[in-house]
Amino acid sequence: MAWILLVIAGILEIVWAFFMKKSEGFTLITPTAITVVTMIASFGLLSFAMRTLPLGTAYTIWTGIGAVGAFVVGVVVLGESANPMRIVAAVLIVAGIVMMKLSSSQ
Repeated sequence: MAWILLVIAGILEIVWAFFMKKSEGFTLITPTAITVVTMIASFGLLSFAMRTLPLGTAYTIWTGIGAVGAFVVGVVVLGESANPMRIVAAVLIVAGIVMMKLSSSQ
């Protein structure tokens, strides 16, 4: 169950990062509200996952999901650059996430 909560928390991190961008520096109310609500939910689910998962594993995977997910959303939805160096960096983050999961005993 902790892994499911952690993945959902990571997905919510992608959502709040996207809406933070769309809030234009917290000047637009709806994207700002979505940012705050999903941020709180993401942190809450992360904290529940950390009840049984090691800190390093949980936090690394949560931030990795958020980082790679935000990169993908930035490229696909916002039209940001997908140059080879950025793609390699995202692949390395995914490799780190996989290695962290494989090294966890939970």
